[in-house]
Amino acid sequence: MKTLTLHIPDTVDISNRDLAMLVSTRLYEQGILSLGQAAEVAGLSKRTFAELLGRYNVSIFNFPASDLSRDVANA
Repeated sequence: MKTLTLHIPDTVDISNRDLAMLVSTRLYEQGILSLGQAAEVAGLSKRTFAELLGRYNVSIFNFPASDLSRDVANA
């Protein structure tokens, strides 16, 4: 796993844990990370990460609406 060092202004009041959660939720939302990978980046279990996604306005159902339409059509 890669290690990243960020320089954040002292005026930004955010914990390392919250920052890891912000990064991991965004990468999950974009489909770059799987749920398990994003949970690992955030330092959480998959279950806990999934439960917290709503706080960041990210759906656990991380697939395009077009996939849902296709699935419904094929049902």
